[in-house]
Amino acid sequence: MAKALGFDFGTTNSVLAASTGDMTQSLSFTSSAGTTDSMRTALSFMKHPQMGAAAVKIEAGQAAIREFIDNPGDARFLQSIKTFAASPLFQGTLIFARRNTFEDLMRAFLTRIADYAGEDWKQEFGRIVVGRPVQFAGSNPDEALALERYGKALSSFGFPEVHYVYEPVAAAFFFAQQLKTDATVLVADFGGGTTDYSIIRFESHAGKLTAVPVGHSGVGVAGDHFDFRIIDTVVSPLIGKGSQFRSFDKLLDVPSSYYANFGRWNQLSIFKTLKDFADLKQLVRSAVEPEKLEAFVDLVDHDEGYPLYQAISATKMRLSLEEETEFHFAPLGEKSRQTVRRSDFESWIAPDLARIEQALDEVLTVTNTPAAGIDKVFLTGGTSFVPAIRRLFESRFDAHRIESGGELLSIAHGLALIGERDDIERWTAMAA
Repeated sequence: MAKALGFDFGTTNSVLAASTGDMTQSLSFTSSAGTTDSMRTALSFMKHPQMGAAAVKIEAGQAAIREFIDNPGDARFLQSIKTFAASPLFQGTLIFARRNTFEDLMRAFLTRIADYAGEDWKQEFGRIVVGRPVQFAGSNPDEALALERYGKALSSFGFPEVHYVYEPVAAAFFFAQQLKTDATVLVADFGGGTTDYSIIRFESHAGKLTAVPVGHSGVGVAGDHFDFRIIDTVVSPLIGKGSQFRSFDKLLDVPSSYYANFGRWNQLSIFKTLKDFADLKQLVRSAVEPEKLEAFVDLVDHDEGYPLYQAISATKMRLSLEEETEFHFAPLGEKSRQTVRRSDFESWIAPDLARIEQALDEVLTVTNTPAAGIDKVFLTGGTSFVPAIRRLFESRFDAHRIESGGELLSIAHGLALIGERDDIERWTAMAA
């Protein structure tokens, strides 16, 4: 019997891993989109006539994306639902006239990926170990609320034990399996919504690896913020940001608040249902450059948020390899074709880099750990490939001390490893 199930509920991707003694194994998910060992943290909702007038077909992950792309306008699509966990302002979203709370969304997601996992899910797990960020995303996150919502969502699955562990701590456990000597390890976990740090001391006693947590820090800034910087600078001006409209005999600026909805692209599907979107449509008639606002309305009406962010993400990835690249988004036409330089991108994300570096300073200062006292630095998460991020660490630590890997799987497998420990309580991380 598998003892523990590790659940990495990520902003962008989610992974489940089962422990069997000293070994861990990813659960595989088979859906209409194929078989994978990770799932995009996404949901689609679509009315299904064969299931009755009030019934809604729910898909998750890649299957949700396919449902959304194949049925534009008919399928309601949500991604990055984790970003709402700690927000008291998020009380739910209407989906086909039914209000869905965060707990409903998380429960629906886990239910579907459990269905996709099939027999692997039906093992008898003694406990589930769930990853949580050191600092939840949002301007004023309420971590106690987030964990309460997690608990309500998980309660319906009947796990005998539910534990929460900091995500970078789990990544550290995964990394520690390859250590040959005792080491003090700094883990930097770059997710979609948060950047988290943990310092852990690993030692071997009588052939058994022991670990002592030294300290943690985190900040609600990560890869999604970098994406937003590209959108805000390259795309938003094309769809009306900085333009004006006429109000009687005055020229007023188009409200910049409309463009905040691109902060996380899944917000566009919610924006579509709000009064603000209706107001934006009305504004087109008095706009000085109406074609720009029309392009904005078309993006929202035609549910182009997902492909737009795919194009943005691809641009960001190319900038990790090239000094400059071309951005082009077909729905916006040739006017969107622009050269994006890495140097410009790094200037756009400078405020985010400063906050990420400040959180690094914090964990070193609070734990009284000098840079020289860190034996290994483990970077995980897709954003760790951004050259500016690499330079931040290389300026403090020798390059030979820096390692990376397991970008999608490390946290879930680390959680499952922690789930095997008899002293699991000392690794749990509840609200302060």
